[in-house]
Amino acid sequence: MSVYTRRHRFLENSLLSAEVKDGEILPPTIKKLMEGYNKYLRPFFDNGPVTVGMSLDIASIDTISEINMDYTATIFLRQRWTDERLVFDGNKSLSLDGRLVELLWVPDTFIVDSKKSFLHDITVENRLIRIFPNGTVLYALRITTTVACNMDLTKYPMDKQTCTLQLESWGYNINDVMFYWARGNDSVSGLDTLRLAQYTIEDHYTSESEAVYETGNYPKLIFHFELKRSILYFILETYVPSSLLVVLSWVSFWISQSSVPARICIGVTTVLTMTTLMMGARTSLPNANCFIKAIDVYLGICFSFIFGALIEYAVAHFCTLHHPDCNNALMYGHHMQECEEEMNGIVTTIASNSLRLKRRKESPAPTPTAGGEPGLAPSSPTASEPKTAEAPAELFSRCAKNISVLRKILRSINCCHVENPHYIDNYSRLTFPLSFVIVNLLYWTYYLYF
Repeated sequence: MSVYTRRHRFLENSLLSAEVKDGEILPPTIKKLMEGYNKYLRPFFDNGPVTVGMSLDIASIDTISEINMDYTATIFLRQRWTDERLVFDGNKSLSLDGRLVELLWVPDTFIVDSKKSFLHDITVENRLIRIFPNGTVLYALRITTTVACNMDLTKYPMDKQTCTLQLESWGYNINDVMFYWARGNDSVSGLDTLRLAQYTIEDHYTSESEAVYETGNYPKLIFHFELKRSILYFILETYVPSSLLVVLSWVSFWISQSSVPARICIGVTTVLTMTTLMMGARTSLPNANCFIKAIDVYLGICFSFIFGALIEYAVAHFCTLHHPDCNNALMYGHHMQECEEEMNGIVTTIASNSLRLKRRKESPAPTPTAGGEPGLAPSSPTASEPKTAEAPAELFSRCAKNISVLRKILRSINCCHVENPHYIDNYSRLTFPLSFVIVNLLYWTYYLYF
């Protein structure tokens, strides 16, 4: 505010005070009421707290920001209390100029979570002051305020948010001022006619509480309203395009594996498009790491399926390069069978040789007799030693173990081998769509009903 404006307002207030003192602009009734009136003292100063009734009229809710976590609303705030010093004779209320509010005591009400607020002043300050014969004062204001609203975005865009508008007394505690809603839940009006861009108002209610601070307990009125986000916009803007990109990535399963440029082009294009879609969906949301939103989960699922389709072709093409046709796969199978038969022959030969060697060791060697004729020598202790008898058996068991391990390795390789690489595409045509449908059922069931 400029210095000139401040001086101008100061002169206006001075002239207004002078005119009020001289009684030039006040009618006799108001002049009589203002005699001895002290606006710095609340009503019932020595007789308990003054009760102030509140009511709201929501003119509009302009914006609801997920990035700043707040909403901007224009409201009509009406406050009603009784001042015994303003009782006068008559049966009609007095509607005064809003500038005369400076002459009366008014509650020091403020909006608790307000970030920025202003009072409308076109063409004059939007204030209303009305005095009734029994001393009841009606004070109304037109305010536009930006209020903080803590939002839980884990289910975005299928989320529901509960925002509040809290009114408190700044300086008067509960011993001086008491707040109450004038008509309970009906004290707030205007929500039935509101039309918001992304939300629908499901429910609203009021409550009364006390704000506890170090300086004391202060009266508090709370207005709660629940907002449900309309998901149709996000279905058309994000969910349908991402799902169609996943379906587009499946087209490569019906293209021949020899058409390398076509399949690579589809895979890379869908991956890049999905990345762009994910970046665009996050521009209107806060970049907080604590929020893993439902839309991020779905986009991550779609990206995984698209990337999986690209990897599927890489695997299928790799298998095709090593086994171009089914004949090679058949030859590979025959080769594996021949290797196994050859190993079986080796095992049989080793077993027979070891058995013969064992028999030779166990049979006694012929020795010449006294007459020079060969005969059977008595068996010596060295012929039956464990080392000579157990050596062939140990060799046979080791060879058998090595052969069994080699058989298992060859069988595992044979199981992992793809006999016909074209079967990979055939299996993918069924597994990818079926898996995507199952994941979608789980996703929508969880976020809509849990």
